[in-house]
Amino acid sequence: MSARNILVINCGSSSIKFALVNEAQATFPLQGLAERLGSPEAVLHWQLGDEKQSLEIPGAAHLAALEQLLPLAQEAAGGKIDGIGHRVVHGGEHFTGSCLITDEVLAAIRANAQLAPLHNPANLIGIDAAFALFAELPQVAVFDTAFHQTMPEHAYRYAVPEFLYKEHNVRRYGFHGTSHHFVSKRAAEMTNLPVEDSCWLTAHLGNGCSTCAVVNGESRDTSMGMTPLEGLVMGTRSGDVDPNLHSYLHRTLGWSLEQIDRMLNHDSGLKGLSGLSNDMRTLYEARISGHPGAMLAFEVFCYRLAKSLAGMACALPKLDGLIFTGGIGENSSAVRSRTLEHLKLFNFKLDEQANARCTRGVGGEIQAAGSPRVLVVPTNEERQIALDTLALLDV
Repeated sequence: MSARNILVINCGSSSIKFALVNEAQATFPLQGLAERLGSPEAVLHWQLGDEKQSLEIPGAAHLAALEQLLPLAQEAAGGKIDGIGHRVVHGGEHFTGSCLITDEVLAAIRANAQLAPLHNPANLIGIDAAFALFAELPQVAVFDTAFHQTMPEHAYRYAVPEFLYKEHNVRRYGFHGTSHHFVSKRAAEMTNLPVEDSCWLTAHLGNGCSTCAVVNGESRDTSMGMTPLEGLVMGTRSGDVDPNLHSYLHRTLGWSLEQIDRMLNHDSGLKGLSGLSNDMRTLYEARISGHPGAMLAFEVFCYRLAKSLAGMACALPKLDGLIFTGGIGENSSAVRSRTLEHLKLFNFKLDEQANARCTRGVGGEIQAAGSPRVLVVPTNEERQIALDTLALLDV
């Protein structure tokens, strides 16, 4: 049987990230981004092999962008696409794994939209558009939350009245599941450990950030909660704050819930602390130049990350290694180094040369002799979505 091709689609409210994944090829034959959809500046960027191109598609919405994508994907796939994998952010308690999309699945994704109002509706737009264009192809939903459905109740329940959980789904769900799943499995392969007998601390660090405790291939705890706002300091998200901050800001400043929500999600994190940027690369340069806000943002980010990793260790029976991944985790040797300095009780020690080498897609072990393992593992959420899709095609 010839190697199969899966088109992976990740829809945001005004964007589509996409990749064609061939099960026999290490690199993607086609990948790209449609952005600013619905605006006069809508544009489609793609890379076919080594060739990069762009096409302006003024005013195009998701369906129109996918109509432009189809011939590109078909050409790159040699005329044969075998299935489509969709990233869906929130599966609630309905979904403990990826699944073929049916009318019932679509209804459940819509029902969970109240738990992820910025994400699930956008994911549904992409699914509806893909079905309009590829009605004959099997399509699979891969949920950010599904990997964390193995968390025990004592890890996912909030200490609030039970009816809020039973009747209104108030609990911790976790996100970045495809990334934590992929890198923990990959780390086991890199270290010749069986996935079913390995324990990892994972740190997915990008504009969104989360940590996870992975035991024998399953999530046991994670830092994000009912929404992606809980947990670590992120690019523009605050992470953990005192829950009474909402009432304090309402009483003292007269802010509405919408204003507070916007501030915590879009004006906080690295951006809020630094007063400069949500981009760690910019902050790193500014920190070297002595910018006080950048220095503070860097220190708070690393300290809070170390605190979270130390807390996640409560869920592990043993520690086979700590994994850094995501745009910051894979590229910032300074973040890795400073974070481990805060974890002295774990006796982590870095090989500084190995740490400096791991950037721009280069992974590997970066610990010094005598230290517990520390790995940089480039994530590949598109490939994990494709693997989940292929597994369901084989059923």
